[in-house]
Amino acid sequence: MRQFTESDLENVYLGLSNPEVIKYYGVHFTTLDETRKQIDWFAELEKGETGIWWAVCSADNSMFYGSAGLYYLNRELKKAELGFWLMPEFWGKGIITESVQLAIEYGFKKMHLKRIEAEVETENVMSKKVLKKLQFVHESTKKECEIKNGYFISLEVYALVMS
Repeated sequence: MRQFTESDLENVYLGLSNPEVIKYYGVHFTTLDETRKQIDWFAELEKGETGIWWAVCSADNSMFYGSAGLYYLNRELKKAELGFWLMPEFWGKGIITESVQLAIEYGFKKMHLKRIEAEVETENVMSKKVLKKLQFVHESTKKECEIKNGYFISLEVYALVMS
C-alpha cells in the first residue's frame, strides 16, 4: 500500500466508474475530470489530518488493485471509519483482506484509535465477509437510512474495538 499520486487518476477512474465496483460504493465517476475530486479528497484527508487512504498495488507497484483507507477521524473519540474497494479481476484472492488488515494496524498503532467502524449496504455480502474475517462485529442495521439510485437502502454497522 502507498499514498495516492496524480498518476493514479486513471486507475481510480477505472475502478470508480466500473459498475461492479460501484454497485455498493457511495461514490462513482463518469469522467477523468470528475475523478480528480477523489484524488484531491485523498490528499485533503492527510493534509487536514482527518484520515488516510492508500492505493493498493502489487509489491513492485506495477499493478493497481484498488484502495483502502480510514476517514471521518474523530480524535476525541479515537475512532475512524474504514472504507475499501477492489478491481473485480482481483476479487477472491485475499488482497483486500490483507490490505484492510494493514489499514487496521495503522489505525490502532499509528493513529491511536480505539474503534474502527464500517458501514456496509445490507446486500454487500463480499464486504461483510471481509469484515467478519477480520473480527469486526455487526452492531446494528440502520434501516432504509439512505437513498441510492432513487431507492432507500439499509446500512449495517460493523466495528472493531481495541481492548
